[in-house]
Amino acid sequence: MSPFPTSTVLGYPRIGPRRELKRALESYWDGRSGRAELERTGAEIRERTWRRLAELGLEGLPSNTFSLYDHVLDTAVLLGAVPERYRAAEDPYFAMARGTEGLAPLRMTKWFDTNYHYIVPEIGPETVFKLDASKPLAEVREARALGYETRPVVVGPVTFLLLAGAPDRLEDVLGCYEELLAALAAEGVAWVQLDEPALVGDRTPEELEAVRGAYDRLGSATSRPGLFVASYFGDLGAALPVLAGTPVEAVGVDLVRGGAVPDLPGKTVVAGVVSGRDVWRTSPERALAALGGVRADRVTVSTSCSLLHVPYDVDAEPDLDPALRERLAFAEQKVAEVVALARSDFRGPVPAGPSVALTAPAAPQERAPYAVRAAAQAAHLRLPALPITTIGSFPQTGELRAARAAVVAGTLSEDGYERRVEAEIERVVRVQERLGLDVLVHGEPERNDMVQYFAEHLDGFAVTRNGWVQSYGSRCTRPPILHGDVGRPGPITVRWASYAQSLTDKPVKGMLTGPVTIVAWSFVRDDLPLRDVVFQVADAVREEVRDLEASGVSIIQVDEPALRELLPLRRAAQADYLEWAVTAYRRATSGAADRTQIHTHLCYSDADQILAAIDGLDADVTTIESARSGARILGAVRAFGRGLGPGVYDIHSPRVPGADEVEGLLRRTLAALPAERVWVNPDCGLKTRTYEEVEASLAHVVEATRRLRAELQP
Repeated sequence: MSPFPTSTVLGYPRIGPRRELKRALESYWDGRSGRAELERTGAEIRERTWRRLAELGLEGLPSNTFSLYDHVLDTAVLLGAVPERYRAAEDPYFAMARGTEGLAPLRMTKWFDTNYHYIVPEIGPETVFKLDASKPLAEVREARALGYETRPVVVGPVTFLLLAGAPDRLEDVLGCYEELLAALAAEGVAWVQLDEPALVGDRTPEELEAVRGAYDRLGSATSRPGLFVASYFGDLGAALPVLAGTPVEAVGVDLVRGGAVPDLPGKTVVAGVVSGRDVWRTSPERALAALGGVRADRVTVSTSCSLLHVPYDVDAEPDLDPALRERLAFAEQKVAEVVALARSDFRGPVPAGPSVALTAPAAPQERAPYAVRAAAQAAHLRLPALPITTIGSFPQTGELRAARAAVVAGTLSEDGYERRVEAEIERVVRVQERLGLDVLVHGEPERNDMVQYFAEHLDGFAVTRNGWVQSYGSRCTRPPILHGDVGRPGPITVRWASYAQSLTDKPVKGMLTGPVTIVAWSFVRDDLPLRDVVFQVADAVREEVRDLEASGVSIIQVDEPALRELLPLRRAAQADYLEWAVTAYRRATSGAADRTQIHTHLCYSDADQILAAIDGLDADVTTIESARSGARILGAVRAFGRGLGPGVYDIHSPRVPGADEVEGLLRRTLAALPAERVWVNPDCGLKTRTYEEVEASLAHVVEATRRLRAELQP
């Protein structure tokens, strides 16, 4: 068996430096191009990746890290875990990812504690696993034709089944992995990477014994490549000695988020000393010290996790302040750091960050009890039973995006742009009035992204021009860089919210992003505890809440979709995080009058696991994803003590739900909650949908709600 390379990365961005895959996907979905064009774009991205990694001097090149939508979905296809109802679809892969007009997609949620969304495999007792190794084999051959030997990367069997909620199927699926290893060995592959990030969480003795059995079995296969089991996002803990006792030849450890590694004689340790989760340059002193503490037969330098979570290249950001640029490393720079560390020629101090000017956290000003607030809000707002609203955003049209780009290019004046925004806000208000919604939104046409927009108006943040990171499928964001102390120079949303309210007699929600989410979806300075940074942002949000209320806005939504996302993977650290995260939210919303209704929103993040904390936010109304996940949240909300809107419309699919489908979801909600606390809303914002889809879907939502209101009347 050939030795493991001295330098590698666990994965690489796959959307393309200029979001080439996004454009190809959306063209294919819209019918403007065929599958051949989509596949060609994928091949071009893969070729560019391999060539660039080789040019940078990286020895171990990964393959099978590219995906047309999601690597977990790819693994389900690899193992034949395609539910029967999708097999007859024109394109089963994208039917599972996005749904079709008559077929709902599979559930989607967050990949561990990141903002990447994966498709949750659906595995039941009837699932028959059958290997289809065409994709990893094709990429090995594709790279070899270009002159590169690669290491295929596949989600490992334990993590795959834990994510699917089917750990009892491990013995059944291992046969497919044995077949895969044999096929890769026959292809001349030297090493395969099996990703097992689930092992950095709390695992039971039974689960650890299953890990031992699985890798004893795979390691004993008569025909296989070298086995590299990669972990990341934390410390392997008790799983490390388990893996060390199996025949696997290499183990990957995250030395950025994890702890020290005990001696591992007879193993290669793939040491993740360059962070794949942030954009800061690696400290050579810290990295070399971590590498020096590893005792193994062979040590390979690597990233802590896949570079999927960072942008491509800091050199594509000429607008950033030079002093800040000196502190940054995106994917290309991180690969260069890995190579330099492996060659032992990584030198030079990392430029220091800003000085700290943090005020001590203050206890939030407590609002009146919910019952007092609910009575004041009912008298003031006079809403009907089962109030209908949306989450915030309406479709971002091509005209809006073009106008935003024209302002940046200098071909459209700020005044001209603002007139276009006002016209779009009026359009959104009139659509909602015509459809019969009860609580309106202004549609957020002025916002490029729910976090970036606020970052552009707060001190302490920088934004990028090309720093795109994949969130799911074709959806990309440009996470801001939070590099200094946060402050709010002036009002951010008040103008647009008050303008929308002036157009209608119905209440219009002021729309804000919460402090935890702003921080979670940014690349955050590493010289302060995360808690302290979140409190700084909470203070800025609190100022905005007060200004919205003073302008006459009676309903203010402060979204926290990332609340569950930042939950530590180990239970021992979770209570402390939830305590300060809840305190930060209450700090941001403290001081609002009793009659001002505070809403929050969470989505696509297994929120049922932290309902006590969500209740602790003390928001008057919580809207939450439910339709995409089959309303499973309803089994946990019976004791929820405030207004709740489990979503009745999955906005991440182009399909339009019928009124009967919506009514069915509402009836399930009313069976779990008293009608006076139930709100009606989509799963999430409508930014990614078309007006045609939105209007048809919301019309069905209104129709279904009116049917039920008629039944509720005495």
